[in-house]
Amino acid sequence: AKVAARRLAAASTAAKDGALSAAADLLDERAEEILAANAVDVARAEAAGTGAAVIDRLRLSAGRVAAMADGLRQVVALPDPVGEVLDGWVRPNGLRIRRVRVPLGVVAIIYENRPNVTSDATALCVKSGNAALLRGSSAAISSNRAIATVLREGVVKAGLPQDAVILVEDTTREGATAFMRLRGYIDCL
Repeated sequence: AKVAARRLAAASTAAKDGALSAAADLLDERAEEILAANAVDVARAEAAGTGAAVIDRLRLSAGRVAAMADGLRQVVALPDPVGEVLDGWVRPNGLRIRRVRVPLGVVAIIYENRPNVTSDATALCVKSGNAALLRGSSAAISSNRAIATVLREGVVKAGLPQDAVILVEDTTREGATAFMRLRGYIDCL
């Protein structure tokens, strides 16, 4: 992720947008595969007696997968934040100071039973030139794996590193604690 983050920080807007567009197209093309993985998660949750509201957040449909793809396309349509000058001034000695948006590096995100967060978080990270290190819940692991696989393929199609998107598959509490302690690798959690 660190190596990928360095490449993403220097990537052109066209490359980042191309990665997200390719990922959106792949989400559409591979929706049945994603829905099959999601069905495994939903069946496991139902068997465990999980509440209806939680299962609703977990459940994907063809419409929800299409909305994920559309969400990626909406992020593509946004202006690239990298390099945007937010503020600037000139000191009395003539020194010009500017506040400019730059990528953070590796952005780690922990989230629960919403598999669509896998694509949403990836879109925002890639667009802003950051690598996404994602850890979802055990309830959505099959869905998250399928979605992350598609997203990784999309970034590769655009010539960006596959590790721009990494899904942590260890969903244990101990794994979460270890994940949160990766200070040398994670720039923002």
